[in-house]
Amino acid sequence: MLERGRDGDEPAIVSHGGSDVPAVVETAFADTGVEDGVTYRYRVGAVLGNEHPEWHWSEPVDGAASGTSGGDVAVAVDSAGDAGELDRPWWLVGSERLTQLRFGDLGNGHPIGEEFTEALRIAHDDLGVLAVRAHAILHDDNHVVSRGDDGRLAFDFTVVDELYDQILALGIHPVVELGFMPAAIAADPDQTVFEYRGIISPPHDWAEWHETVAALGSHLVERFGIDEVARWGFEVWNEPNLEVFWTGTQDDYLRLYDGAARALKGVDARLTVGGPSTAASEWIEALAAYCEKHALPLELATTHTYGNLPLDFRGVLEDHGFEDADILWTEWGVGSTHFGPIHDGVAGAPFVLSGMRSAQHRMSALAYWVVSDHFEELGRPPRLFHDGFGLLTLGNLRKPRYWALHLAAHLGDHVLPTEVTGDGADVLVRAWAARHDDGPDRGTIDVLVWNGTVNGELMDGAPILERTIEITVAGLDAGISQARLARIDAHHSNLLDGFDPDTVWPDDAQWQSLRERDRLHEEALEPVAIDGSTNRYRVTVPMPGVVRVRLSALNGERTHKEGLR
Repeated sequence: MLERGRDGDEPAIVSHGGSDVPAVVETAFADTGVEDGVTYRYRVGAVLGNEHPEWHWSEPVDGAASGTSGGDVAVAVDSAGDAGELDRPWWLVGSERLTQLRFGDLGNGHPIGEEFTEALRIAHDDLGVLAVRAHAILHDDNHVVSRGDDGRLAFDFTVVDELYDQILALGIHPVVELGFMPAAIAADPDQTVFEYRGIISPPHDWAEWHETVAALGSHLVERFGIDEVARWGFEVWNEPNLEVFWTGTQDDYLRLYDGAARALKGVDARLTVGGPSTAASEWIEALAAYCEKHALPLELATTHTYGNLPLDFRGVLEDHGFEDADILWTEWGVGSTHFGPIHDGVAGAPFVLSGMRSAQHRMSALAYWVVSDHFEELGRPPRLFHDGFGLLTLGNLRKPRYWALHLAAHLGDHVLPTEVTGDGADVLVRAWAARHDDGPDRGTIDVLVWNGTVNGELMDGAPILERTIEITVAGLDAGISQARLARIDAHHSNLLDGFDPDTVWPDDAQWQSLRERDRLHEEALEPVAIDGSTNRYRVTVPMPGVVRVRLSALNGERTHKEGLR
Protein backbone atom coordinates (compact mmCIF):
# COMPACT_ATOMS: atom_id res chain seq x y z
CA MET A 1 0.00 0.00 0.00
CA LEU A 2 1.12 3.55 -0.70
CA GLU A 3 0.11 6.23 1.77
CA ARG A 4 0.28 9.92 0.87
CA GLY A 5 -0.24 13.08 2.89
CA ARG A 6 -0.12 16.70 1.74
CA ASP A 7 1.54 19.56 3.61
CA GLY A 8 1.10 17.99 7.02
CA ASP A 9 -2.43 16.66 6.41
CA GLU A 10 -3.37 13.21 7.65
CA PRO A 11 -2.04 10.66 5.14
CA ALA A 12 -4.41 8.37 3.25
CA ILE A 13 -4.07 5.31 1.06
CA VAL A 14 -3.63 6.29 -2.59
CA SER A 15 -6.70 4.91 -4.34
CA HIS A 16 -5.51 5.40 -7.94
CA GLY A 17 -8.66 7.33 -8.77
CA GLY A 18 -10.99 4.73 -7.29
CA SER A 19 -9.76 1.28 -8.31
CA ASP A 20 -11.11 -1.86 -6.64
CA VAL A 21 -7.78 -2.68 -4.98
CA PRO A 22 -5.53 0.20 -3.86
CA ALA A 23 -2.46 -2.00 -3.41
CA VAL A 24 0.57 -1.23 -5.57
CA VAL A 25 1.15 -4.52 -7.34
CA GLU A 26 4.74 -3.92 -8.49
CA THR A 27 7.88 -2.76 -6.74
CA ALA A 28 7.85 0.64 -8.48
CA PHE A 29 4.99 3.09 -8.90
CA ALA A 30 4.49 6.51 -10.51
CA ASP A 31 2.29 8.77 -8.39
CA THR A 32 0.55 10.95 -10.98
CA GLY A 33 -1.80 13.89 -10.67
CA VAL A 34 0.07 15.61 -7.83
CA GLU A 35 0.28 19.40 -7.67
CA ASP A 36 3.36 21.47 -8.31
CA GLY A 37 4.87 23.29 -5.37
CA VAL A 38 3.31 20.94 -2.80
CA THR A 39 5.35 18.70 -0.54
CA TYR A 40 3.88 15.24 -0.09
CA ARG A 41 4.77 12.76 2.61
CA TYR A 42 4.81 9.08 1.61
CA ARG A 43 4.90 5.74 3.42
CA VAL A 44 4.85 2.24 1.98
CA GLY A 45 3.21 -0.63 3.86
CA ALA A 46 3.47 -4.33 3.15
CA VAL A 47 0.19 -6.21 2.77
CA LEU A 48 -0.41 -9.95 2.50
CA GLY A 49 -3.53 -9.56 0.39
CA ASN A 50 -6.60 -7.46 -0.19
CA GLU A 51 -8.32 -8.83 2.91
CA HIS A 52 -5.37 -8.17 5.22
CA PRO A 53 -4.40 -4.95 7.01
CA GLU A 54 -1.22 -3.09 6.19
CA TRP A 55 1.80 -3.87 8.33
CA HIS A 56 5.48 -2.94 8.59
CA TRP A 57 5.10 0.62 7.35
CA SER A 58 8.27 2.22 6.07
CA GLU A 59 9.72 5.41 7.49
CA PRO A 60 8.08 8.43 5.81
CA VAL A 61 9.82 10.35 3.03
CA ASP A 62 8.95 13.72 1.53
CA GLY A 63 8.77 14.56 -2.15
CA ALA A 64 7.52 17.26 -4.48
CA ALA A 65 6.94 17.58 -8.21
CA SER A 66 9.54 19.65 -10.05
CA GLY A 67 6.97 21.59 -12.02
CA THR A 68 8.71 20.81 -15.29
CA SER A 69 7.94 18.21 -17.91
CA GLY A 70 9.99 15.05 -17.82
CA GLY A 71 12.98 14.30 -19.96
CA ASP A 72 13.25 11.82 -22.80
CA VAL A 73 12.77 8.10 -22.38
CA ALA A 74 14.98 5.57 -24.14
CA VAL A 75 13.80 2.13 -25.26
CA ALA A 76 16.58 -0.25 -26.30
CA VAL A 77 15.67 -3.51 -28.07
CA ASP A 78 18.10 -6.32 -28.83
CA SER A 79 16.62 -8.02 -31.89
CA ALA A 80 19.27 -10.76 -31.69
CA GLY A 81 18.41 -11.60 -28.08
CA ASP A 82 15.98 -14.00 -26.46
CA ALA A 83 13.58 -13.09 -23.64
CA GLY A 84 11.40 -16.17 -23.89
CA GLU A 85 8.07 -16.93 -25.51
CA LEU A 86 5.11 -14.57 -25.53
CA ASP A 87 2.28 -15.58 -23.21
CA ARG A 88 -1.24 -14.72 -24.43
CA PRO A 89 -3.50 -14.41 -21.36
CA TRP A 90 -6.20 -12.67 -23.40
CA TRP A 91 -7.34 -16.08 -24.78
CA LEU A 92 -10.27 -15.73 -22.36
CA VAL A 93 -12.71 -12.82 -22.60
CA GLY A 94 -15.76 -11.86 -20.57
CA SER A 95 -19.27 -11.34 -21.87
CA GLU A 96 -22.76 -10.62 -20.70
CA ARG A 97 -24.99 -13.69 -20.61
CA LEU A 98 -24.96 -15.83 -23.74
CA THR A 99 -28.77 -15.76 -23.82
CA GLN A 100 -28.29 -12.52 -25.76
CA LEU A 101 -27.36 -14.65 -28.76
CA ARG A 102 -31.10 -15.38 -29.09
CA PHE A 103 -32.28 -11.75 -28.94
CA GLY A 104 -33.41 -9.58 -31.84
CA ASP A 105 -33.61 -5.81 -32.23
CA LEU A 106 -35.04 -4.27 -29.07
CA GLY A 107 -35.63 -0.85 -30.61
CA ASN A 108 -32.34 0.89 -31.37
CA GLY A 109 -31.74 -0.57 -34.80
CA HIS A 110 -29.12 -3.08 -33.65
CA PRO A 111 -29.98 -6.81 -33.81
CA ILE A 112 -28.48 -8.03 -30.56
CA GLY A 113 -27.89 -11.69 -31.33
CA GLU A 114 -26.41 -10.97 -34.75
CA GLU A 115 -24.05 -8.25 -33.53
CA PHE A 116 -23.10 -10.14 -30.38
CA THR A 117 -22.21 -13.18 -32.47
CA GLU A 118 -20.11 -11.00 -34.76
CA ALA A 119 -18.32 -9.46 -31.75
CA LEU A 120 -17.29 -12.93 -30.58
CA ARG A 121 -16.22 -13.82 -34.12
CA ILE A 122 -14.04 -10.69 -34.34
CA ALA A 123 -12.49 -11.47 -30.95
CA HIS A 124 -11.67 -15.01 -32.06
CA ASP A 125 -10.39 -14.21 -35.54
CA ASP A 126 -8.42 -11.06 -34.73
CA LEU A 127 -7.49 -11.28 -31.04
CA GLY A 128 -7.05 -15.03 -30.75
CA VAL A 129 -9.82 -15.40 -28.14
CA LEU A 130 -10.49 -19.09 -27.52
CA ALA A 131 -12.93 -19.00 -24.60
CA VAL A 132 -15.65 -16.84 -23.12
CA ARG A 133 -16.86 -16.60 -19.54
CA ALA A 134 -20.44 -15.35 -19.26
CA HIS A 135 -23.11 -14.97 -16.60
CA ALA A 136 -26.38 -16.77 -15.99
CA ILE A 137 -26.33 -20.10 -17.80
CA LEU A 138 -28.74 -21.42 -15.12
CA HIS A 139 -31.05 -18.40 -15.38
CA ASP A 140 -34.71 -19.29 -15.80
CA ASP A 141 -34.79 -17.64 -19.24
CA ASN A 142 -32.88 -20.75 -20.32
CA HIS A 143 -35.56 -23.06 -18.82
CA VAL A 144 -33.01 -25.42 -17.27
CA VAL A 145 -34.73 -26.50 -14.03
CA SER A 146 -38.38 -27.03 -13.21
CA ARG A 147 -40.30 -28.99 -10.60
CA GLY A 148 -42.88 -31.59 -11.60
CA ASP A 149 -46.22 -32.25 -9.96
CA ASP A 150 -44.56 -35.05 -8.01
CA GLY A 151 -42.12 -32.55 -6.47
CA ARG A 152 -39.10 -33.94 -8.31
CA LEU A 153 -36.76 -31.79 -10.37
CA ALA A 154 -36.84 -31.93 -14.15
CA PHE A 155 -34.04 -30.65 -16.40
CA ASP A 156 -34.13 -29.30 -19.94
CA PHE A 157 -30.84 -28.26 -21.56
CA THR A 158 -32.22 -27.41 -25.01
CA VAL A 159 -31.41 -23.69 -24.78
CA VAL A 160 -28.02 -24.34 -23.15
CA ASP A 161 -27.12 -26.63 -26.04
CA GLU A 162 -28.17 -24.01 -28.60
CA LEU A 163 -26.03 -21.34 -26.94
CA TYR A 164 -22.97 -23.53 -26.64
CA ASP A 165 -23.40 -24.80 -30.21
CA GLN A 166 -23.31 -21.19 -31.42
CA ILE A 167 -20.07 -20.25 -29.70
CA LEU A 168 -18.37 -23.56 -30.43
CA ALA A 169 -19.11 -22.96 -34.11
CA LEU A 170 -17.03 -19.77 -33.81
CA GLY A 171 -14.08 -21.69 -32.37
CA ILE A 172 -14.79 -20.47 -28.83
CA HIS A 173 -15.49 -22.72 -25.86
CA PRO A 174 -17.12 -21.65 -22.59
CA VAL A 175 -15.76 -21.26 -19.11
CA VAL A 176 -19.01 -22.14 -17.36
CA GLU A 177 -20.01 -19.79 -14.56
CA LEU A 178 -22.46 -21.75 -12.40
CA GLY A 179 -25.25 -19.29 -11.69
CA PHE A 180 -27.68 -17.78 -11.10
CA MET A 181 -29.94 -19.91 -8.88
CA PRO A 182 -32.93 -21.46 -10.69
CA ALA A 183 -36.21 -20.38 -9.10
CA ALA A 184 -37.27 -23.99 -8.61
CA ILE A 185 -34.50 -24.62 -6.09
CA ALA A 186 -33.93 -21.12 -4.63
CA ALA A 187 -34.56 -20.42 -0.97
CA ASP A 188 -35.84 -16.95 -1.87
CA PRO A 189 -36.60 -16.47 -5.60
CA ASP A 190 -37.47 -12.81 -5.02
CA GLN A 191 -33.85 -11.92 -4.21
CA THR A 192 -32.49 -10.87 -7.63
CA VAL A 193 -29.91 -8.73 -9.39
CA PHE A 194 -29.85 -6.88 -12.72
CA GLU A 195 -32.73 -5.96 -14.98
CA TYR A 196 -33.03 -9.59 -16.05
CA ARG A 197 -33.45 -10.61 -12.40
CA GLY A 198 -30.80 -13.22 -11.80
CA ILE A 199 -31.62 -15.00 -8.52
CA ILE A 200 -28.86 -14.53 -5.93
CA SER A 201 -30.28 -16.69 -3.16
CA PRO A 202 -28.75 -19.90 -1.80
CA PRO A 203 -30.71 -23.08 -2.56
CA HIS A 204 -33.47 -24.10 -0.17
CA ASP A 205 -32.15 -27.68 -0.32
CA TRP A 206 -28.42 -28.16 -0.77
CA ALA A 207 -28.92 -31.66 -2.16
CA GLU A 208 -30.92 -30.16 -5.03
CA TRP A 209 -28.04 -27.80 -5.88
CA HIS A 210 -25.76 -30.84 -6.09
CA GLU A 211 -28.36 -32.60 -8.25
CA THR A 212 -28.66 -29.61 -10.60
CA VAL A 213 -24.91 -29.24 -11.15
CA ALA A 214 -24.50 -32.99 -11.61
CA ALA A 215 -27.30 -33.01 -14.18
CA LEU A 216 -25.70 -30.13 -16.09
CA GLY A 217 -22.26 -31.74 -16.05
CA SER A 218 -23.60 -35.14 -17.09
CA HIS A 219 -25.59 -33.66 -19.95
CA LEU A 220 -22.70 -31.57 -21.26
CA VAL A 221 -20.37 -34.56 -21.27
CA GLU A 222 -22.95 -36.69 -23.05
CA ARG A 223 -23.79 -33.94 -25.56
CA PHE A 224 -20.34 -32.53 -26.35
CA GLY A 225 -17.98 -35.31 -25.23
CA ILE A 226 -15.60 -35.43 -22.30
CA ASP A 227 -12.57 -34.41 -24.38
CA GLU A 228 -14.31 -31.15 -25.24
CA VAL A 229 -15.94 -30.39 -21.88
CA ALA A 230 -12.73 -31.17 -19.99
CA ARG A 231 -11.27 -28.08 -21.73
CA TRP A 232 -13.95 -25.73 -20.45
CA GLY A 233 -13.66 -25.28 -16.71
CA PHE A 234 -16.50 -24.60 -14.25
CA GLU A 235 -16.52 -21.54 -12.00
CA VAL A 236 -18.80 -21.53 -8.96
CA TRP A 237 -20.95 -18.37 -8.88
CA ASN A 238 -20.10 -14.71 -9.47
CA GLU A 239 -18.76 -12.32 -6.82
CA PRO A 240 -20.34 -13.97 -3.77
CA ASN A 241 -18.44 -11.59 -1.50
CA LEU A 242 -20.75 -8.78 -2.63
CA GLU A 243 -24.27 -8.63 -1.16
CA VAL A 244 -25.62 -7.58 -4.54
CA PHE A 245 -24.68 -11.01 -5.94
CA TRP A 246 -25.14 -13.39 -2.98
CA THR A 247 -27.55 -13.19 -0.07
CA GLY A 248 -25.80 -16.00 1.81
CA THR A 249 -22.74 -15.88 4.03
CA GLN A 250 -19.18 -16.88 3.23
CA ASP A 251 -19.87 -20.25 4.86
CA ASP A 252 -22.89 -20.63 2.58
CA TYR A 253 -20.69 -19.97 -0.43
CA LEU A 254 -18.16 -22.57 0.69
CA ARG A 255 -21.01 -25.04 0.97
CA LEU A 256 -22.18 -24.03 -2.52
CA TYR A 257 -18.67 -24.67 -3.84
CA ASP A 258 -18.49 -28.00 -2.01
CA GLY A 259 -21.70 -29.22 -3.62
CA ALA A 260 -20.71 -28.11 -7.10
CA ALA A 261 -17.19 -29.56 -6.91
CA ARG A 262 -18.39 -32.94 -5.68
CA ALA A 263 -21.14 -33.01 -8.30
CA LEU A 264 -18.78 -32.30 -11.19
CA LYS A 265 -16.11 -34.74 -10.05
CA GLY A 266 -18.85 -37.32 -9.64
CA VAL A 267 -19.56 -36.94 -13.35
CA ASP A 268 -15.93 -37.21 -14.47
CA ALA A 269 -12.66 -36.53 -12.68
CA ARG A 270 -11.39 -34.66 -15.75
CA LEU A 271 -13.88 -31.81 -15.29
CA THR A 272 -12.12 -28.84 -13.69
CA VAL A 273 -13.71 -26.62 -11.07
CA GLY A 274 -12.78 -23.40 -9.33
CA GLY A 275 -13.70 -20.17 -7.57
CA PRO A 276 -14.25 -18.06 -5.56
CA SER A 277 -14.93 -15.71 -8.49
CA THR A 278 -14.88 -12.82 -6.04
CA ALA A 279 -14.60 -9.09 -6.52
CA ALA A 280 -11.28 -7.49 -5.55
CA SER A 281 -9.42 -10.79 -4.96
CA GLU A 282 -11.20 -11.56 -1.68
CA TRP A 283 -12.01 -15.02 -0.21
CA ILE A 284 -9.19 -16.75 -2.11
CA GLU A 285 -7.44 -17.80 1.07
CA ALA A 286 -10.72 -18.86 2.70
CA LEU A 287 -11.61 -21.10 -0.26
CA ALA A 288 -8.12 -22.58 -0.48
CA ALA A 289 -8.14 -23.39 3.24
CA TYR A 290 -11.61 -24.93 3.01
CA CYS A 291 -10.65 -27.09 0.03
CA GLU A 292 -7.48 -28.24 1.79
CA LYS A 293 -9.42 -29.16 4.93
CA HIS A 294 -12.18 -31.02 3.09
CA ALA A 295 -10.03 -32.63 0.37
CA LEU A 296 -11.82 -30.72 -2.39
CA PRO A 297 -10.35 -29.80 -5.77
CA LEU A 298 -9.35 -26.21 -6.54
CA GLU A 299 -8.04 -26.36 -10.08
CA LEU A 300 -9.07 -22.86 -11.15
CA ALA A 301 -8.43 -19.96 -8.79
CA THR A 302 -10.64 -17.14 -10.08
CA THR A 303 -11.19 -13.55 -9.06
CA HIS A 304 -11.78 -10.04 -10.45
CA THR A 305 -10.40 -6.53 -10.23
CA TYR A 306 -10.87 -3.20 -12.00
CA GLY A 307 -8.74 -0.10 -12.32
CA ASN A 308 -5.48 -1.80 -11.32
CA LEU A 309 -3.03 -4.42 -12.47
CA PRO A 310 -3.73 -8.00 -11.34
CA LEU A 311 -2.29 -9.02 -7.98
CA ASP A 312 -0.20 -12.15 -7.56
CA PHE A 313 -1.73 -14.58 -5.03
CA ARG A 314 0.15 -17.72 -6.05
CA GLY A 315 1.73 -17.89 -2.60
CA VAL A 316 -1.66 -18.26 -0.92
CA LEU A 317 -2.49 -21.22 -3.14
CA GLU A 318 0.90 -22.82 -2.49
CA ASP A 319 0.41 -22.49 1.28
CA HIS A 320 -2.64 -24.74 1.02
CA GLY A 321 -1.29 -27.27 -1.47
CA PHE A 322 -2.76 -25.81 -4.67
CA GLU A 323 0.44 -24.64 -6.34
CA ASP A 324 -0.69 -26.22 -9.64
CA ALA A 325 -4.00 -24.36 -9.81
CA ASP A 326 -4.57 -22.21 -12.88
CA ILE A 327 -5.09 -18.55 -11.95
CA LEU A 328 -7.88 -17.02 -14.01
CA TRP A 329 -8.82 -13.37 -13.64
CA THR A 330 -12.28 -13.91 -15.11
CA GLU A 331 -13.16 -10.20 -14.96
CA TRP A 332 -10.68 -7.37 -15.39
CA GLY A 333 -10.91 -3.91 -16.85
CA VAL A 334 -10.01 -0.26 -16.71
CA GLY A 335 -13.14 0.70 -14.76
CA SER A 336 -15.78 -1.06 -12.68
CA THR A 337 -18.73 1.22 -13.43
CA HIS A 338 -20.97 0.61 -16.43
CA PHE A 339 -21.82 4.01 -17.96
CA GLY A 340 -18.72 5.25 -16.12
CA PRO A 341 -16.55 8.03 -17.54
CA ILE A 342 -13.59 6.01 -18.79
CA HIS A 343 -14.55 3.11 -21.07
CA ASP A 344 -14.88 4.75 -24.49
CA GLY A 345 -11.73 6.88 -24.32
CA VAL A 346 -8.03 6.30 -24.78
CA ALA A 347 -7.02 5.66 -21.15
CA GLY A 348 -7.95 1.99 -21.47
CA ALA A 349 -5.40 1.39 -24.24
CA PRO A 350 -2.17 1.69 -22.23
CA PHE A 351 -3.98 0.13 -19.26
CA VAL A 352 -4.70 -3.04 -21.27
CA LEU A 353 -1.08 -3.37 -22.36
CA SER A 354 0.27 -2.84 -18.83
CA GLY A 355 -2.04 -5.54 -17.52
CA MET A 356 -1.28 -8.08 -20.21
CA ARG A 357 2.46 -7.58 -19.88
CA SER A 358 2.29 -7.84 -16.08
CA ALA A 359 0.36 -11.11 -16.40
CA GLN A 360 3.10 -12.80 -18.42
CA HIS A 361 3.74 -16.32 -17.09
CA ARG A 362 2.13 -15.40 -13.73
CA MET A 363 -1.44 -16.39 -14.48
CA SER A 364 -3.34 -18.46 -16.99
CA ALA A 365 -5.84 -15.85 -18.15
CA LEU A 366 -6.65 -12.16 -17.83
CA ALA A 367 -10.13 -11.80 -19.27
CA TYR A 368 -11.18 -8.31 -20.30
CA TRP A 369 -14.73 -7.53 -19.19
CA VAL A 370 -16.48 -7.47 -21.69
CA VAL A 371 -16.28 -8.11 -25.42
CA SER A 372 -19.35 -6.14 -26.52
CA ASP A 373 -21.45 -3.15 -25.52
CA HIS A 374 -24.47 -5.40 -25.98
CA PHE A 375 -24.84 -5.53 -22.23
CA GLU A 376 -28.09 -5.58 -20.30
CA GLU A 377 -27.22 -5.77 -16.60
CA LEU A 378 -28.05 -2.14 -15.84
CA GLY A 379 -30.21 -1.45 -18.87
CA ARG A 380 -29.68 -1.39 -22.61
CA PRO A 381 -27.34 1.26 -24.05
CA PRO A 382 -29.11 4.63 -24.33
CA ARG A 383 -26.71 5.92 -27.03
CA LEU A 384 -23.83 4.68 -29.17
CA PHE A 385 -21.01 6.09 -27.05
CA HIS A 386 -22.22 5.58 -23.49
CA ASP A 387 -18.98 4.39 -21.81
CA GLY A 388 -20.05 0.77 -21.81
CA PHE A 389 -17.79 -2.06 -20.74
CA GLY A 390 -17.35 -3.46 -24.25
CA LEU A 391 -14.18 -3.61 -26.30
CA LEU A 392 -16.57 -3.15 -29.23
CA THR A 393 -19.50 -0.76 -29.54
CA LEU A 394 -22.95 -1.61 -30.75
CA GLY A 395 -22.37 -2.12 -34.44
CA ASN A 396 -18.91 -3.52 -33.57
CA LEU A 397 -16.79 -0.42 -33.92
CA ARG A 398 -13.41 -0.80 -32.24
CA LYS A 399 -12.61 1.30 -29.16
CA PRO A 400 -9.02 2.41 -28.37
CA ARG A 401 -8.49 -0.41 -25.88
CA TYR A 402 -9.60 -2.91 -28.52
CA TRP A 403 -6.80 -1.62 -30.74
CA ALA A 404 -4.34 -1.98 -27.87
CA LEU A 405 -5.33 -5.62 -27.43
CA HIS A 406 -5.08 -6.04 -31.20
CA LEU A 407 -1.48 -4.81 -31.08
CA ALA A 408 -0.66 -7.25 -28.29
CA ALA A 409 -2.36 -10.12 -30.11
CA HIS A 410 -0.37 -9.40 -33.27
CA LEU A 411 3.01 -9.51 -31.59
CA GLY A 412 5.30 -12.33 -32.62
CA ASP A 413 5.88 -15.27 -30.30
CA HIS A 414 9.58 -14.55 -29.71
CA VAL A 415 9.98 -11.86 -27.02
CA LEU A 416 13.06 -9.65 -27.34
CA PRO A 417 15.15 -8.20 -24.50
CA THR A 418 14.04 -4.61 -23.96
CA GLU A 419 15.35 -1.96 -21.57
CA VAL A 420 13.50 1.27 -20.74
CA THR A 421 15.37 4.16 -19.10
CA GLY A 422 14.55 7.77 -18.33
CA ASP A 423 11.85 9.74 -16.54
CA GLY A 424 8.94 7.41 -15.87
CA ALA A 425 10.63 4.29 -17.21
CA ASP A 426 8.69 1.09 -16.49
CA VAL A 427 6.12 2.85 -14.31
CA LEU A 428 4.66 5.41 -16.72
CA VAL A 429 6.31 4.46 -20.00
CA ARG A 430 6.56 0.73 -20.69
CA ALA A 431 7.64 -1.31 -23.69
CA TRP A 432 7.24 -4.77 -25.17
CA ALA A 433 9.09 -6.10 -28.21
CA ALA A 434 8.78 -9.35 -30.10
CA ARG A 435 9.77 -11.00 -33.38
CA HIS A 436 7.65 -13.14 -35.69
CA ASP A 437 9.49 -16.40 -36.35
CA ASP A 438 6.95 -17.91 -38.73
CA GLY A 439 3.89 -17.11 -40.79
CA PRO A 440 3.51 -14.31 -43.35
CA ASP A 441 5.27 -11.80 -41.07
CA ARG A 442 8.31 -13.99 -40.43
CA GLY A 443 11.25 -11.84 -39.39
CA THR A 444 9.05 -8.81 -38.61
CA ILE A 445 9.91 -7.02 -35.37
CA ASP A 446 7.30 -5.13 -33.35
CA VAL A 447 8.16 -2.63 -30.63
CA LEU A 448 5.18 -1.57 -28.52
CA VAL A 449 5.60 1.50 -26.31
CA TRP A 450 2.85 2.99 -24.17
CA ASN A 451 2.43 5.87 -21.76
CA GLY A 452 -0.25 5.46 -19.13
CA THR A 453 -1.20 5.52 -15.48
CA VAL A 454 -3.74 3.60 -13.40
CA ASN A 455 -4.86 6.93 -11.94
CA GLY A 456 -8.46 7.12 -13.15
CA GLU A 457 -8.56 10.85 -12.42
CA LEU A 458 -6.23 11.45 -15.39
CA MET A 459 -8.37 9.62 -17.94
CA ASP A 460 -8.43 12.68 -20.20
CA GLY A 461 -4.67 13.03 -20.13
CA ALA A 462 -1.99 15.21 -18.61
CA PRO A 463 0.25 17.23 -20.98
CA ILE A 464 3.08 17.28 -18.44
CA LEU A 465 3.29 13.48 -18.70
CA GLU A 466 3.87 13.46 -22.46
CA ARG A 467 7.21 11.86 -23.30
CA THR A 468 9.55 11.82 -26.29
CA ILE A 469 10.74 8.27 -26.83
CA GLU A 470 13.95 7.26 -28.55
CA ILE A 471 13.66 3.67 -29.73
CA THR A 472 16.86 1.83 -30.57
CA VAL A 473 16.71 -1.56 -32.29
CA ALA A 474 20.04 -3.37 -32.53
CA GLY A 475 20.97 -6.57 -34.33
CA LEU A 476 19.36 -5.74 -37.68
CA ASP A 477 20.71 -6.46 -41.13
CA ALA A 478 21.92 -3.02 -42.23
CA GLY A 479 19.83 -1.16 -44.74
CA ILE A 480 17.06 -3.66 -45.42
CA SER A 481 14.39 -2.77 -42.85
CA GLN A 482 11.46 -0.43 -43.27
CA ALA A 483 9.33 0.85 -40.42
CA ARG A 484 5.71 1.78 -39.93
CA LEU A 485 4.25 3.58 -36.95
CA ALA A 486 0.83 2.76 -35.48
CA ARG A 487 -0.71 5.19 -32.99
CA ILE A 488 -3.50 5.11 -30.40
CA ASP A 489 -4.16 8.42 -28.68
CA ALA A 490 -6.71 11.21 -28.54
CA HIS A 491 -6.31 11.95 -32.27
CA HIS A 492 -5.43 8.54 -33.68
CA SER A 493 -7.38 5.24 -33.69
CA ASN A 494 -10.02 6.98 -31.58
CA LEU A 495 -13.56 7.24 -32.91
CA LEU A 496 -14.45 9.93 -30.35
CA ASP A 497 -12.04 12.34 -32.03
CA GLY A 498 -14.24 14.75 -33.97
CA PHE A 499 -17.48 12.93 -33.09
CA ASP A 500 -20.28 15.24 -31.94
CA PRO A 501 -20.80 14.34 -28.24
CA ASP A 502 -24.44 15.45 -28.48
CA THR A 503 -25.20 12.71 -30.99
CA VAL A 504 -27.26 9.93 -29.43
CA TRP A 505 -27.51 7.56 -32.39
CA PRO A 506 -25.61 8.33 -35.61
CA ASP A 507 -27.54 8.84 -38.82
CA ASP A 508 -26.55 6.97 -41.99
CA ALA A 509 -23.90 9.50 -43.01
CA GLN A 510 -22.35 9.48 -39.54
CA TRP A 511 -22.31 5.68 -39.50
CA GLN A 512 -20.52 5.66 -42.84
CA SER A 513 -17.95 8.12 -41.50
CA LEU A 514 -17.44 6.09 -38.33
CA ARG A 515 -16.92 2.87 -40.28
CA GLU A 516 -14.42 4.56 -42.58
CA ARG A 517 -12.48 5.70 -39.51
CA ASP A 518 -12.75 2.35 -37.73
CA ARG A 519 -9.17 1.36 -38.40
CA LEU A 520 -5.78 1.43 -36.77
CA HIS A 521 -3.86 4.57 -37.70
CA GLU A 522 -0.56 3.76 -39.42
CA GLU A 523 2.08 5.82 -41.20
CA ALA A 524 5.60 5.42 -42.46
CA LEU A 525 8.38 6.12 -39.96
CA GLU A 526 11.89 7.09 -40.98
CA PRO A 527 14.84 6.40 -38.66
CA VAL A 528 16.64 9.37 -37.16
CA ALA A 529 19.88 7.42 -37.34
CA ILE A 530 21.27 4.20 -38.81
CA ASP A 531 24.51 2.88 -37.37
CA GLY A 532 25.49 -0.44 -38.91
CA SER A 533 22.98 -2.99 -37.62
CA THR A 534 21.26 -0.48 -35.29
CA ASN A 535 18.34 1.78 -36.19
CA ARG A 536 17.03 4.64 -34.05
CA TYR A 537 13.57 6.16 -34.15
CA ARG A 538 12.08 9.08 -32.27
CA VAL A 539 8.39 9.44 -31.46
CA THR A 540 6.33 11.54 -29.08
CA VAL A 541 3.78 9.66 -26.98
CA PRO A 542 1.11 11.57 -25.06
CA MET A 543 -0.37 10.27 -21.83
CA PRO A 544 -2.51 8.28 -22.46
CA GLY A 545 -1.07 6.93 -25.66
CA VAL A 546 0.34 3.88 -27.43
CA VAL A 547 2.69 3.48 -30.38
CA ARG A 548 3.91 0.45 -32.26
CA VAL A 549 6.99 0.54 -34.47
CA ARG A 550 6.90 -2.38 -36.89
CA LEU A 551 10.14 -3.19 -38.68
CA SER A 552 9.84 -5.43 -41.72
CA ALA A 553 12.02 -6.34 -44.66
CA LEU A 554 11.95 -4.65 -48.03
CA ASN A 555 10.83 -6.87 -50.92
CA GLY A 556 9.76 -9.63 -48.54
CA GLU A 557 13.28 -10.29 -47.27
CA ARG A 558 13.94 -11.11 -43.64
CA THR A 559 15.35 -8.52 -41.27
CA HIS A 560 16.90 -10.58 -38.51
CA LYS A 561 20.35 -12.05 -38.95
CA GLU A 562 19.60 -15.28 -37.11
CA GLY A 563 16.40 -15.67 -39.13
CA LEU A 564 18.33 -16.13 -42.38
CA ARG A 565 18.77 -19.79 -43.16
